[in-house]
Amino acid sequence: MRVIDGNERSELFGDRFKKICPMMLVNIRKHGLALMLLAVGGAALGQAPFSLQQCVDTALAHNAELMIGRNQVEMGEQRLMEAKANRLPKLTANGDYRWSIELPYQFMPLSTFNPMAPEGQFKEVQFGVPHNINANVQLALPLYNPQLFGGIRTAGVAAELQALQLRKTGEQVVQEVSTLYYNAQVLHHQLAYLYSNAVNTEKLLRNMRLLRAQLLATGTDVGRVELQAEQLATQRGQVASRYAQVLDALKLAMGLPLDHDLHIDHAIVLGQDADYLPATTVEHRLAETQTALVRSELGTLDRSRYLPSVNLMGSYGTMGFGYDKPPNDFLKFHPVSMAGLQVSWPLFSGTVINRKMAGKRLELHNGELQLKLLDEKQALRTATAQRQRELARSTVANTLEQVDLAQRIYEQTLLQQAQGTASLTEVLLADNALRAAQQDQLAALVDYLKADLELKAATGNLMQTNN
Repeated sequence: MRVIDGNERSELFGDRFKKICPMMLVNIRKHGLALMLLAVGGAALGQAPFSLQQCVDTALAHNAELMIGRNQVEMGEQRLMEAKANRLPKLTANGDYRWSIELPYQFMPLSTFNPMAPEGQFKEVQFGVPHNINANVQLALPLYNPQLFGGIRTAGVAAELQALQLRKTGEQVVQEVSTLYYNAQVLHHQLAYLYSNAVNTEKLLRNMRLLRAQLLATGTDVGRVELQAEQLATQRGQVASRYAQVLDALKLAMGLPLDHDLHIDHAIVLGQDADYLPATTVEHRLAETQTALVRSELGTLDRSRYLPSVNLMGSYGTMGFGYDKPPNDFLKFHPVSMAGLQVSWPLFSGTVINRKMAGKRLELHNGELQLKLLDEKQALRTATAQRQRELARSTVANTLEQVDLAQRIYEQTLLQQAQGTASLTEVLLADNALRAAQQDQLAALVDYLKADLELKAATGNLMQTNN
């Protein structure tokens, strides 16, 4: 399977999405990041990590759900072409041969054979010859058929509905890939923090063992630090497992095999709170198209109640008659042709169509209510996402400062402990505060990324493209 890069066009939408703009990199300590790279195996030499855009482009080209959606769109186009093909003339060739073992009887007035015969008397007579051959070519052309032309309109709306459904699936894939990508980035930085904390804990453990050797610390103090080191190791294993699971899910969403070696760009970037211009969402367009589909079906039913169907007909062929008893055996052919119009006008078809139309009117009314409800939900969704993003950005800035402050407090507490002015309990408390600040920062990043993604979806900008 070919993996496309960010410079190629996706097969589904033609243009690429807009990249995340102006960057604000999250500060991660260098030694923690280096340890993190060792923990996850590192990127292969010379292999550039996948950006979010490259992951999205690859998913749009290879995602299985999108491939199924493209086939469904093609099926809708074929159904539309099938409906249009019914307007073309139908030309058929027919032929049959009949051998009458017993010729049919017919009764004729006896006066036909004897003018003097009384009225009301009949004589049975066999007509025809035993061998009959018929061959002709028939032409049928619909001039006007309300059901046929209504079906073409309905098939066109249904094809548009399939295309919108494909776009909705595309948006879902983009949102899924983006969410998985963000989760992988956050888990990576969580691992980086854990490795950084492990380095600090190992230093502390060495110091405590040295102090114990000098009888300046107890075995309990050393045990508490050892317990913390084991807890950090357990957490690293859990987070590393979750990181691998998220990468596997990302590969599946991208349409890549699970054994593919995928590396992502771990730098988390935040935009400048872009104001996304409101656009018509695909959900709204789907609801509008579904309403148009019901309206088309209702119009077809209404016209089929009153308007006639008109067809042009024609036939040209030959008929053969044969007799096989000597001495009068023969086989003779005679041409047969006709042309005409067939008009079919519905007079009464029960109440079936009326009941169908009543159901369609209710369905149409529900569609209109659904559109109104979607607009209201869309406004609420947009406002909520906007507020959540603003709050998350403020929280991200605050937690960054809190991490820096907690780091300074931890380092100062370590220094005080070395000078004998701070206890081990104070060191462990400072370490726990540092880890809590780190987790708060990662949670704030997750909230911001999710809120920004939700705002894009709510305003119909999830499928923005670069021109």
